[in-house]
Amino acid sequence: MNILRLAGDMTHLISVIVLLLKIHSIKSCAGISLKTQELYALVFVSRYLNIFTDFISLYNTIMKLIFLGTSFSIVWYMRYHKIVRRSYDKDQDTFRHYFLVLPCLILALLINERFTFKEIMWTFSLYLEAVAILPQLVLLQRTKNTDNLTVQYIFLLGAYRALYILNWIYRYFTEPDYLHWITWISGLVQTILYGDFFYYYFLSWKNNVKLQLPA
Repeated sequence: MNILRLAGDMTHLISVIVLLLKIHSIKSCAGISLKTQELYALVFVSRYLNIFTDFISLYNTIMKLIFLGTSFSIVWYMRYHKIVRRSYDKDQDTFRHYFLVLPCLILALLINERFTFKEIMWTFSLYLEAVAILPQLVLLQRTKNTDNLTVQYIFLLGAYRALYILNWIYRYFTEPDYLHWITWISGLVQTILYGDFFYYYFLSWKNNVKLQLPA
């Protein structure tokens, strides 16, 4: 654990809190992609299969439980809450997210560090997380729904991954034999997907105007 890893974890946690705050406080999920949230739930289930078998630390276990619990809470709100689900824009959130799942699983079967069930599912979660934001970015571009909480949620998700990349760079230069190409490349792909969003985010911040994405 180092300050960059901790900052990444806290940024990720804050992003989830921001999204839950939006959904719970104003009873709306407008501008949020259910497809992305379902993919994230699948990411966490696949990644944390060892939650009750391999104890690493209390911090690690608590964070796993939080991300599992919050991801399924968000999906439940958007699917079943009698008020929140009315604000979900199903007609615009049409990205075929299941087309992302199978290629990621096949890639995990072909390219992994160890051919074991847990390792393959861990690798699958890395590949899937790298592209899970795509339905959200597509929805944002289609609807132009750039309310402050939605924008901050997406920004924090991107910032979390950027901080993790800095953490990997730091560990590469300070820890002997620290080499994880699958994790690094997946994280880099994920961060690149945020590039366009970050560009327009900083333009809006610099000019003090509402974020506007191109069609």
